[in-house]
Amino acid sequence: MDKEYMTIGQLAKKMKTTVRTLQFYDQKGLLKPSMQSEGGRRLYTYQDMVQLHQIQSLKSLGFSLDEIKNQLEVLDTPQQVAHVLNQQASLIQEKIKQLTKVLQDIENLKEEVIQMQSVDFKKYADIIVNLQMNNDNYWVIKYFDEKTMDHIRQHFNQESGQEFINRFQQLSQKILDLQEQGVDPLDKRVRALAEQFWKMVEEFTKGDMSLLPQLMQFEHLNDNHNLAKQQNKVNAYLQPALGLYFEKAGIKFGDE
Repeated sequence: MDKEYMTIGQLAKKMKTTVRTLQFYDQKGLLKPSMQSEGGRRLYTYQDMVQLHQIQSLKSLGFSLDEIKNQLEVLDTPQQVAHVLNQQASLIQEKIKQLTKVLQDIENLKEEVIQMQSVDFKKYADIIVNLQMNNDNYWVIKYFDEKTMDHIRQHFNQESGQEFINRFQQLSQKILDLQEQGVDPLDKRVRALAEQFWKMVEEFTKGDMSLLPQLMQFEHLNDNHNLAKQQNKVNAYLQPALGLYFEKAGIKFGDE
Protein backbone atom coordinates (compact mmCIF):
# COMPACT_ATOMS: atom_id res chain seq x y z
CA MET A 1 0.00 0.00 0.00
CA ASP A 2 1.32 3.45 -0.99
CA LYS A 3 2.26 5.39 2.16
CA GLU A 4 0.09 8.29 0.93
CA TYR A 5 -3.05 6.18 1.15
CA MET A 6 -4.91 4.41 3.92
CA THR A 7 -7.46 1.67 3.72
CA ILE A 8 -10.85 2.30 5.25
CA GLY A 9 -9.86 0.09 8.17
CA GLN A 10 -6.64 2.02 8.79
CA LEU A 11 -8.45 5.36 8.70
CA ALA A 12 -11.16 4.10 11.04
CA LYS A 13 -8.51 2.94 13.53
CA LYS A 14 -6.56 6.22 13.39
CA MET A 15 -9.70 8.34 13.92
CA LYS A 16 -11.32 6.02 16.49
CA THR A 17 -14.42 5.36 14.45
CA THR A 18 -15.83 2.34 12.62
CA VAL A 19 -15.61 1.08 9.06
CA ARG A 20 -19.40 1.07 8.93
CA THR A 21 -19.48 4.79 9.83
CA LEU A 22 -17.02 5.64 7.06
CA GLN A 23 -19.02 3.58 4.59
CA PHE A 24 -22.13 5.49 5.64
CA TYR A 25 -20.35 8.85 5.19
CA ASP A 26 -19.36 7.71 1.72
CA GLN A 27 -22.96 6.83 0.86
CA LYS A 28 -24.14 10.22 2.15
CA GLY A 29 -21.52 12.06 0.12
CA LEU A 30 -19.85 13.44 3.24
CA LEU A 31 -16.48 11.76 2.83
CA LYS A 32 -15.70 10.11 -0.47
CA PRO A 33 -12.47 8.08 -0.67
CA SER A 34 -9.82 9.75 -2.81
CA MET A 35 -9.44 6.61 -4.90
CA GLN A 36 -10.15 2.88 -5.06
CA SER A 37 -7.68 0.06 -5.38
CA GLU A 38 -7.76 -2.35 -8.29
CA GLY A 39 -9.69 -4.69 -6.02
CA GLY A 40 -12.31 -2.01 -5.32
CA ARG A 41 -11.17 -1.09 -1.82
CA ARG A 42 -11.72 2.47 -0.62
CA LEU A 43 -8.46 4.39 -0.22
CA TYR A 44 -8.11 7.60 1.77
CA THR A 45 -5.45 10.32 1.98
CA TYR A 46 -4.33 12.38 4.96
CA GLN A 47 -6.36 15.23 3.51
CA ASP A 48 -9.41 12.95 3.82
CA MET A 49 -8.36 12.34 7.42
CA VAL A 50 -8.44 16.08 8.14
CA GLN A 51 -11.84 16.29 6.44
CA LEU A 52 -13.06 13.46 8.67
CA HIS A 53 -11.83 15.37 11.71
CA GLN A 54 -13.93 18.32 10.57
CA ILE A 55 -16.99 16.07 10.26
CA GLN A 56 -16.42 14.52 13.68
CA SER A 57 -15.99 17.94 15.31
CA LEU A 58 -19.21 19.29 13.83
CA LYS A 59 -21.08 16.10 14.71
CA SER A 60 -19.90 16.35 18.33
CA LEU A 61 -21.42 19.84 18.44
CA GLY A 62 -24.85 18.48 17.56
CA PHE A 63 -25.01 19.27 13.86
CA SER A 64 -26.98 16.88 11.67
CA LEU A 65 -25.24 15.15 8.78
CA ASP A 66 -27.14 17.32 6.30
CA GLU A 67 -26.01 20.46 8.14
CA ILE A 68 -22.44 19.17 8.20
CA LYS A 69 -22.53 18.45 4.48
CA ASN A 70 -23.53 22.06 3.79
CA GLN A 71 -20.71 23.39 6.00
CA LEU A 72 -17.83 21.33 4.67
CA GLU A 73 -15.26 23.41 2.82
CA VAL A 74 -12.47 22.69 0.38
CA LEU A 75 -9.11 22.09 2.07
CA ASP A 76 -6.61 22.79 -0.67
CA THR A 77 -4.51 25.59 0.87
CA PRO A 78 -3.11 26.35 4.33
CA GLN A 79 -5.41 29.37 4.47
CA GLN A 80 -8.48 27.23 3.79
CA VAL A 81 -7.45 24.70 6.43
CA ALA A 82 -6.79 27.47 8.97
CA HIS A 83 -10.15 29.08 8.20
CA VAL A 84 -11.98 25.80 8.82
CA LEU A 85 -10.10 25.24 12.07
CA ASN A 86 -10.95 28.77 13.20
CA GLN A 87 -14.62 28.09 12.52
CA GLN A 88 -14.46 24.84 14.47
CA ALA A 89 -12.74 26.58 17.38
CA SER A 90 -15.43 29.28 17.48
CA LEU A 91 -18.21 26.70 17.43
CA ILE A 92 -16.56 24.70 20.20
CA GLN A 93 -16.09 27.83 22.33
CA GLU A 94 -19.78 28.66 21.93
CA LYS A 95 -20.72 25.10 22.83
CA ILE A 96 -18.51 25.26 25.93
CA LYS A 97 -20.26 28.50 26.90
CA GLN A 98 -23.67 26.87 26.50
CA LEU A 99 -22.69 23.74 28.41
CA THR A 100 -21.13 25.83 31.19
CA LYS A 101 -24.45 27.67 31.54
CA VAL A 102 -26.38 24.38 31.61
CA LEU A 103 -23.99 22.97 34.21
CA GLN A 104 -24.33 26.07 36.38
CA ASP A 105 -28.13 25.89 36.12
CA ILE A 106 -28.05 22.26 37.23
CA GLU A 107 -25.82 23.11 40.20
CA ASN A 108 -28.09 26.02 41.16
CA LEU A 109 -31.22 23.87 40.92
CA LYS A 110 -29.55 21.15 43.01
CA GLU A 111 -28.70 23.70 45.69
CA GLU A 112 -32.30 24.95 45.78
CA VAL A 113 -33.65 21.39 45.98
CA ILE A 114 -31.43 20.66 48.98
CA GLN A 115 -32.35 23.92 50.73
CA MET A 116 -36.09 23.40 50.20
CA GLN A 117 -35.87 20.05 52.06
CA SER A 118 -39.09 18.85 50.42
CA VAL A 119 -40.10 17.59 47.01
CA ASP A 120 -42.02 20.27 45.08
CA PHE A 121 -41.86 19.74 41.33
CA LYS A 122 -43.96 22.82 40.58
CA LYS A 123 -41.37 24.98 42.30
CA TYR A 124 -38.57 23.07 40.58
CA ALA A 125 -40.22 23.91 37.25
CA ASP A 126 -40.54 27.57 38.23
CA ILE A 127 -36.86 27.67 39.19
CA ILE A 128 -35.87 26.07 35.87
CA VAL A 129 -37.89 28.66 33.93
CA ASN A 130 -36.21 31.50 35.84
CA LEU A 131 -32.77 29.99 35.27
CA GLN A 132 -33.52 29.83 31.55
CA MET A 133 -34.52 33.51 31.73
CA ASN A 134 -31.11 34.26 33.29
CA ASN A 135 -32.96 35.67 36.27
CA ASP A 136 -30.36 35.81 39.04
CA ASN A 137 -33.15 36.00 41.62
CA TYR A 138 -34.45 32.48 40.90
CA TRP A 139 -33.61 31.49 44.50
CA VAL A 140 -36.43 33.69 45.88
CA ILE A 141 -38.96 31.09 44.74
CA LYS A 142 -38.12 28.70 47.58
CA TYR A 143 -39.29 31.28 50.13
CA PHE A 144 -42.74 31.78 48.59
CA ASP A 145 -45.71 29.73 49.77
CA GLU A 146 -48.04 27.93 47.35
CA LYS A 147 -50.59 30.76 47.38
CA THR A 148 -47.99 33.30 46.29
CA MET A 149 -46.58 30.96 43.63
CA ASP A 150 -50.07 30.30 42.23
CA HIS A 151 -50.65 34.06 42.12
CA ILE A 152 -47.42 34.56 40.16
CA ARG A 153 -48.22 31.74 37.75
CA GLN A 154 -51.69 33.12 37.17
CA HIS A 155 -50.77 36.76 36.57
CA PHE A 156 -47.31 36.64 35.02
CA ASN A 157 -45.85 34.75 32.10
CA GLN A 158 -42.16 34.53 31.28
CA GLU A 159 -42.12 37.76 29.29
CA SER A 160 -44.26 39.90 31.61
CA GLY A 161 -42.51 38.48 34.67
CA GLN A 162 -39.08 39.41 33.33
CA GLU A 163 -40.32 42.87 32.36
CA PHE A 164 -41.68 43.43 35.88
CA ILE A 165 -38.44 42.24 37.48
CA ASN A 166 -36.41 44.59 35.28
CA ARG A 167 -38.58 47.59 36.19
CA PHE A 168 -38.46 46.74 39.88
CA GLN A 169 -34.67 46.41 39.84
CA GLN A 170 -34.30 49.72 38.01
CA LEU A 171 -36.53 51.43 40.60
CA SER A 172 -34.59 49.87 43.46
CA GLN A 173 -31.32 51.10 41.97
CA LYS A 174 -32.67 54.67 41.74
CA ILE A 175 -33.63 54.49 45.42
CA LEU A 176 -30.21 53.17 46.43
CA ASP A 177 -28.50 55.86 44.36
CA LEU A 178 -30.30 58.56 46.39
CA GLN A 179 -29.35 56.81 49.62
CA GLU A 180 -25.69 56.68 48.59
CA GLN A 181 -25.87 60.42 47.78
CA GLY A 182 -27.04 61.05 51.34
CA VAL A 183 -30.44 62.37 50.32
CA ASP A 184 -32.84 62.74 53.27
CA PRO A 185 -35.43 59.89 53.35
CA LEU A 186 -38.23 62.48 53.37
CA ASP A 187 -36.89 64.42 50.41
CA LYS A 188 -39.48 64.86 47.65
CA ARG A 189 -37.40 62.72 45.29
CA VAL A 190 -37.44 59.83 47.74
CA ARG A 191 -41.17 60.31 48.35
CA ALA A 192 -41.81 60.15 44.60
CA LEU A 193 -39.87 56.89 44.33
CA ALA A 194 -41.66 55.54 47.41
CA GLU A 195 -44.98 56.11 45.66
CA GLN A 196 -43.70 54.31 42.56
CA PHE A 197 -42.47 51.50 44.80
CA TRP A 198 -45.90 51.05 46.37
CA LYS A 199 -47.61 51.20 42.97
CA MET A 200 -45.41 48.32 41.87
CA VAL A 201 -46.34 46.37 45.01
CA GLU A 202 -50.01 46.91 44.12
CA GLU A 203 -49.31 45.89 40.53
CA PHE A 204 -47.71 42.67 41.75
CA THR A 205 -50.39 41.78 44.29
CA LYS A 206 -53.30 42.83 42.03
CA GLY A 207 -54.92 44.21 45.19
CA ASP A 208 -54.47 41.05 47.28
CA MET A 209 -52.74 42.52 50.33
CA SER A 210 -52.64 39.10 52.00
CA LEU A 211 -49.52 38.53 49.88
CA LEU A 212 -47.60 41.29 51.64
CA PRO A 213 -46.15 39.14 54.45
CA GLN A 214 -44.49 36.94 51.83
CA LEU A 215 -43.04 39.97 50.05
CA MET A 216 -41.77 41.58 53.23
CA GLN A 217 -39.96 38.54 54.59
CA PHE A 218 -36.67 39.65 53.02
CA GLU A 219 -36.08 41.63 56.18
CA HIS A 220 -35.70 38.38 58.08
CA LEU A 221 -33.53 36.49 55.59
CA ASN A 222 -29.95 35.70 56.37
CA ASP A 223 -29.39 34.96 52.70
CA ASN A 224 -26.15 36.12 51.12
CA HIS A 225 -27.78 36.84 47.76
CA ASN A 226 -27.52 40.45 46.66
CA LEU A 227 -31.28 40.81 46.26
CA ALA A 228 -31.92 40.18 49.95
CA LYS A 229 -29.28 42.69 50.99
CA GLN A 230 -30.46 45.22 48.45
CA GLN A 231 -34.13 44.87 49.36
CA ASN A 232 -33.40 45.28 53.08
CA LYS A 233 -31.57 48.53 52.31
CA VAL A 234 -34.39 49.76 50.08
CA ASN A 235 -37.10 48.91 52.65
CA ALA A 236 -35.24 50.60 55.51
CA TYR A 237 -34.50 53.75 53.50
CA LEU A 238 -38.06 54.05 52.16
CA GLN A 239 -39.81 53.46 55.48
CA PRO A 240 -40.23 57.16 56.45
CA ALA A 241 -41.38 58.15 52.95
CA LEU A 242 -43.74 55.18 52.70
CA GLY A 243 -45.20 55.98 56.13
CA LEU A 244 -45.90 59.53 55.01
CA TYR A 245 -47.40 58.29 51.74
CA PHE A 246 -49.70 55.83 53.54
CA GLU A 247 -50.82 58.56 55.91
CA LYS A 248 -51.68 61.00 53.14
CA ALA A 249 -53.35 58.28 51.05
CA GLY A 250 -55.34 56.99 54.01
CA ILE A 251 -53.88 53.51 53.67
CA LYS A 252 -54.09 51.43 56.84
CA PHE A 253 -52.95 47.90 57.61
CA GLY A 254 -54.21 45.38 60.14
CA ASP A 255 -55.92 46.95 63.13
CA GLU A 256 -54.61 50.44 62.46
